[in-house]
Amino acid sequence: MLQLIESGVIDWSRAQFALTACYHWLFVPLTLGLALIMGIMETIYFIKKDEFWKQCTQFWMKLFGINFAVGVATGLILEFEFGTNWSNYSWFVGDIFGAPLAIEGIVAFFMESTFIAVMFFGWKKVRPGFHLAATWLTGLGATLSAWWILVANAWMQDPVGMEFNPETVRNEMVDFAAVALSPSAVMKFLHTISCGWVTGAAFVVGVSCWFLLRRRNRDLAVAGIKVAAVVGVLASLVVMGTGDQSGVQIAKQQPMKLAAAEGLEQGGAGAPFSIVPGVEMPNMLSILATHDINGFVPGIHDILNGYTTPDGTVHPSAAEKMERGRNAIAAFSRFREVRNTDPGEAAKAREELSQDMEYFGYGYLESAEQLVPNVPLVYWSFRIMVGGGGFMILVFLTLVWLQRRGRIEESRPMLWLGVLTVPAAYLAGQAGWVVAEVGRQPWAIQDLLPVNAAVSGLATADVVTTFILFAVLFTLLLVAEIRIMCRAISNAPEITK
Repeated sequence: MLQLIESGVIDWSRAQFALTACYHWLFVPLTLGLALIMGIMETIYFIKKDEFWKQCTQFWMKLFGINFAVGVATGLILEFEFGTNWSNYSWFVGDIFGAPLAIEGIVAFFMESTFIAVMFFGWKKVRPGFHLAATWLTGLGATLSAWWILVANAWMQDPVGMEFNPETVRNEMVDFAAVALSPSAVMKFLHTISCGWVTGAAFVVGVSCWFLLRRRNRDLAVAGIKVAAVVGVLASLVVMGTGDQSGVQIAKQQPMKLAAAEGLEQGGAGAPFSIVPGVEMPNMLSILATHDINGFVPGIHDILNGYTTPDGTVHPSAAEKMERGRNAIAAFSRFREVRNTDPGEAAKAREELSQDMEYFGYGYLESAEQLVPNVPLVYWSFRIMVGGGGFMILVFLTLVWLQRRGRIEESRPMLWLGVLTVPAAYLAGQAGWVVAEVGRQPWAIQDLLPVNAAVSGLATADVVTTFILFAVLFTLLLVAEIRIMCRAISNAPEITK
């Protein structure tokens, strides 16, 4: 039976996981984005047989390698924390959650780590075509790693393809395809990967603009902008399209997250979109969430008090869900007590459990207010994400226009804006994950397992100690990477056509 843990352990375990995830996400998107840009540049070299493009590829490849090495370290720690800090979660759904992570480690990461050696050290040892394939396969391996990790994350937000087995007290996978190819997983993957491409594009654009501001490495910089700005524009279009579809999915599966992201206390048909507090676009939230100008979008109070949609679907109140969750827990406890002594009573208890199993997690909540995430944090994080994305696409489009007219070096203010796309990309990316993860609180698994039942029974002092150690370690790694990156950029050889 799952046990509730004191709030101090919960808060510090959440903080430690958030710390690790935020640091890890500083490295992952750049890995994904640079892999694509390197592949494009080396493809140009392979087609044109122009040594200039080979040198460009090697320069960005060096920065890719520095970033990749640090990112691996944070990713490994992140996976171990599921066992150390969230052991109840791992026990309850490990049969499902562990599968995509195992595939990621055995297949995708193995593929990635195999071809990266050829990519870095095989320039003079293998044929150009084989080396080009190794570069693309390294990027593909990184992308597949992201795929399986995002499948696991998407399942936490939309649990499908499983059944609860009261005999083992575990959720067991019954449909691997439903888990691996759920609409939530596909859309989360496309949205996250394209965000990584935007980050890589912003990084290359930012460094290239810095070169031009310093009036050095002009050819390398112009080539970088020529490729990366176009990648940034195209990837931004994918981000917007997948973001739109993700919004529709969230409206159906996680309405509280959507309400928090909009600060929407009372919903209804034709719901407005809040640009900032006090400034709204009429009906726009309904359009975004339902693709219907008069679509019904519930607000925070609707979700807590219960509501009925225009099609007649009744959504119970939080109090009713909590009551049915407690009934499910009570039925489960009774089943465990009599399963070996009274088969008839055990079957009855099991039937009662199945009737209320969809609200099982609500039985661990102490109050309805726990269902409301940190609204100001989610609300403003969403606006930082959208604002940062809008800023970057405007800069990318302007740089493409200037580059095509040969005027890229004439506008120094525009070059400075190009440099600013680097922090904008990271701020937008981090804010996006805040919306995704803080917005679904208090759930470790949406509607199935809250964090207070998922956490390990550790001493608060132990979690605080490891939090501080990780904070120091990750900060040192980040500072080291930034210094090494800056040194590599500052000492970049003059690459000319």
